[in-house]
Amino acid sequence: MRLSEIGQQLRAYRLESGMRAEEIAARLGVSRAALYRYEKGEVIKLDTVQRLAELLKISPLSLLGIGVEYYSRTVGFFERLRQIEEGADQILQLGAALCYLTTSDAYDAVLTQALFEVADEAGDDAATARAMAEQMLGILSTRKRVYQSRRPGIIAILSEQALQHLLSEGMCGGLAISDSLRRRSREVAAIEVEAIATLFETEPMGLQFSLLPGNEPTTNCLLLRQRERATLAINPFRSDAGCSPSTGVALVTGAPEAVSTHQRVAEGMWRDSIKGAEAARRVRSLLAAYRIQ
Repeated sequence: MRLSEIGQQLRAYRLESGMRAEEIAARLGVSRAALYRYEKGEVIKLDTVQRLAELLKISPLSLLGIGVEYYSRTVGFFERLRQIEEGADQILQLGAALCYLTTSDAYDAVLTQALFEVADEAGDDAATARAMAEQMLGILSTRKRVYQSRRPGIIAILSEQALQHLLSEGMCGGLAISDSLRRRSREVAAIEVEAIATLFETEPMGLQFSLLPGNEPTTNCLLLRQRERATLAINPFRSDAGCSPSTGVALVTGAPEAVSTHQRVAEGMWRDSIKGAEAARRVRSLLAAYRIQ
């Protein structure tokens, strides 16, 4: 376990806790600067790891990267994904309607407006909600920027049922947003789905997309492979679902059995999925049916 990796997980769990860095540092009896140095990979004593784990309500082994990591907040999980993606050579996604890393600037613009609209309606908690939204948007933006600079290979098995739901509800379907923004969210959803159809047709280097017909898969996961290791992330959070801490529990593990089992399932789904021109035609028929409504 490298010190830098302990620092990364400390940052992810700090965001997961919802506590400010100042609060954690004060309760730990160190300066905020010292806490940030730990997050950057400075040497940290085992008794400090123990105290941090107690404060963050996690196992010390989880903080050391041994065993399974659990995240119930989108911001903590997305931060952990960002860290793993920075070293990933290949990303395999199973499930969902979209692959966030390949979405457009219009997607991010609608998501930003939606999160800020929701935050501004939070009454006395509006400032806190807006800060949380800015934090999450910053992490998402960094993930996309890192992907665009590194270009790891992506294999995405998308769900036809999830695409239908996206077209019907638009982006941010679970958020209470204005009627005008809801219309815009549906327009951008259609743009993203059209872009997916184009990906099926053109099959650009480094991107392999397929469409899984029928019911949505019960597992929504990511397999992230580096030269020396592979990591499984079970993901219950959509990138456009907001900052709610109670929408599910994400799981991150490098356990070989967990990785290989999900790899086998993904390989079977890839074989059964639709690809290329046939997938493009099927997606465009979904678009046509949506536009007739």
